[in-house]
Amino acid sequence: MEELYQNFEELLSKTPTDFKRYLFEKINWNSRMFGIVGPRGVGKTTLVLQRIKENHSASDTLYVSMDNFYFANHSLQDTVDAFYKDGGKFLFIDEIHKYPQWSVTLKYLYDNYSDLKIVFTGSSVLDILKGNADLSRRALLFYLQGMSFREYLHFFHNIIIPVLSLNEIISHKSNELKQIIGYPIKFFKEYLQKGYFPFANDSDFSAHLQQIVVQTLESDIPMFANMNVSTGRKLLKLLAIIANSVPFKPNFSKLARLIDASKNSITDYFYYIEKAGMIAQLREKTESFLVVGKTEKVYLDNTNLAFCLSEKEPDVGNLRETVFFNQMRVNNKVFSSVKGDFNIENMTFEVGGKSKNHKQIENLKNAFIVKDDIEYGYKNVVPLWAFGLNY
Repeated sequence: MEELYQNFEELLSKTPTDFKRYLFEKINWNSRMFGIVGPRGVGKTTLVLQRIKENHSASDTLYVSMDNFYFANHSLQDTVDAFYKDGGKFLFIDEIHKYPQWSVTLKYLYDNYSDLKIVFTGSSVLDILKGNADLSRRALLFYLQGMSFREYLHFFHNIIIPVLSLNEIISHKSNELKQIIGYPIKFFKEYLQKGYFPFANDSDFSAHLQQIVVQTLESDIPMFANMNVSTGRKLLKLLAIIANSVPFKPNFSKLARLIDASKNSITDYFYYIEKAGMIAQLREKTESFLVVGKTEKVYLDNTNLAFCLSEKEPDVGNLRETVFFNQMRVNNKVFSSVKGDFNIENMTFEVGGKSKNHKQIENLKNAFIVKDDIEYGYKNVVPLWAFGLNY
């Protein structure tokens, strides 16, 4: 146990608290058990360490990571039991998806330590409904997406901007903030290339991101879905095809032939790759929230992936649609549109460049042109960068 506490204290000493991700204030930290999930590299570990540093004491709190070699020879159950008997009250478990029978273990801890509060983090492919033990009645899941343009401005340029609601964005509230930002177009172009992840300033950013992609597809997904190594390689091949085709409407039969897999498997692969934060599927709107609409377009999850995975310079039109979809889906339900690109709350959004005209949405009510490369909005024309202030 001593080495766990030493590692815990060392991590805490290196954890900054001056910038916190958007999810920090949305979490009810007093819940008895909950999980924070999301793609690799978006800041889940830092989030929980910040909470510990500001609100807990090492005397009754323990942070453990399931990729620590300690757990090669010690069980999580025995570790928690010793911690609890020593007065432990708050347990933080990082990367729970790396622990065998994780859902059964969490259920055991919940049921046997009634006054112990447990927070766990894990890959976004985790599903508390589909583990070996159903945790849906015991634990909530909070999803952490990569950084918004607003968070990027704060974290990398110390430019602090408030969150804008969708109504504030289309009402041109961003016009008032332009002077604070200074050069929104310049910063936005930087953000598209390497601002979605907190490690964007690393000198080996591209290599780091490629490593995340490989680990997600060859390790995280196969581990969770009981896939073999060869299937992980098929996932990589599928993502490479997607990266050089987006946006597109998937033809599952054709994709199956390209990677030598069954059509039914492709459907599952898309599900897992999307859950893992590698792609995003834009679906049509349905009358019932219980029915999932057909996929109209497939995008890479974020524009940083486009620059990292594309064999050539990413198409600028694709980048524009990708970042709009990515930034708006945190706080809004985004669907495909019959006449425009996107539909949010029965409003139509057509995304394009500075010269984009109104032809696509003429005669439509509640329709907006979203333009890249403009600083200010006017009438029903809104700058693309402004939608990056939504979370």
